[in-house]
Amino acid sequence: MIVDSALYRGGQRADLHCAPHDFDKLRGGVEKPGDFVWLGLYQPSERELAEVAEAFGLHPLAVEDAFQAHQRPKLERYDEALFFVVKTLWYVDVDDAVETGEVNIFLGPDYVVTVRHGRGSKLAPARHLLETENEILTRGPFSAVYAVADFIVDGYLSVISDLTEDVDEVETSVFSNQRTRDSERIYRLKRELAEVRRAVMPLREPIRRFFAGEPVVGAVAPDDDLRPYFRDVLDHLNVVAENVESLEALLSSAFEAHLAQLSLQQNDDMRRISAGAALVVVPTLIAGVYGMNFQHMPELSWTFGYPFALVLMISAAAGLWILFKKAGWF
Repeated sequence: MIVDSALYRGGQRADLHCAPHDFDKLRGGVEKPGDFVWLGLYQPSERELAEVAEAFGLHPLAVEDAFQAHQRPKLERYDEALFFVVKTLWYVDVDDAVETGEVNIFLGPDYVVTVRHGRGSKLAPARHLLETENEILTRGPFSAVYAVADFIVDGYLSVISDLTEDVDEVETSVFSNQRTRDSERIYRLKRELAEVRRAVMPLREPIRRFFAGEPVVGAVAPDDDLRPYFRDVLDHLNVVAENVESLEALLSSAFEAHLAQLSLQQNDDMRRISAGAALVVVPTLIAGVYGMNFQHMPELSWTFGYPFALVLMISAAAGLWILFKKAGWF
């Protein structure tokens, strides 16, 4: 469905008093360089997207990609227009899960069409923020691309912040004195970091090309005054990429430390079991000796022989317990 549609003229949102799907009137309002139409769609039907494609002259291959979604971040040229795909990310802390959505952007000389997929891909805040930046809005349709990219990349930073907190929790748990089962959570977090990597790494090249001002020969290019804004987005992307690599390294180290902790705990358990067995074996040995049916045995006819055997067993067990305690086995 069409979420919002507007004509931007002279850095302001123009009120044309027309329906959101009145594409001819919207495009007819473009009068000067810098004027453009921004049409926003959310999970449109095939028929709705076909109508938009016909009105704006969108390439059928790009339309097919936008309808099916599940594309990797990319930048493609179709005649004089660009097709730009960005992944959206949001974090579900309860499940330690990174959820993904997608924004497909059709960019022409006087229009921007955004097609969103996924419940976490709302662009209304980006549009509203851009409408307060009149100077940026006068730079044409690339200002909308910047606003969308900047908003989505800021979302990446938020996801990385949440993941960092969870990785810190895992590190604390791994090196605690308690017995924990961290391997499952470590694997889950590494899998979610891989999801972030798939969204971030391919996106750096398109943003770099926007910043360099050379997206595709013959296609629309960003205004020189917008290039520093794309550089800022690229800086944030690089920060996210560096954090992803750092967190992956920390999780790998935490997993190795977790395995080492498990090995130490198993060794400690074996020491305790061995010490416990020794406490039982020595008294059992004494009892076994005195239980033998021989005629000539020391203390066999002694009145205090039985108490003596008990005291000997207890003393031997106590001596072993003290020895093991000093050795740290208990």
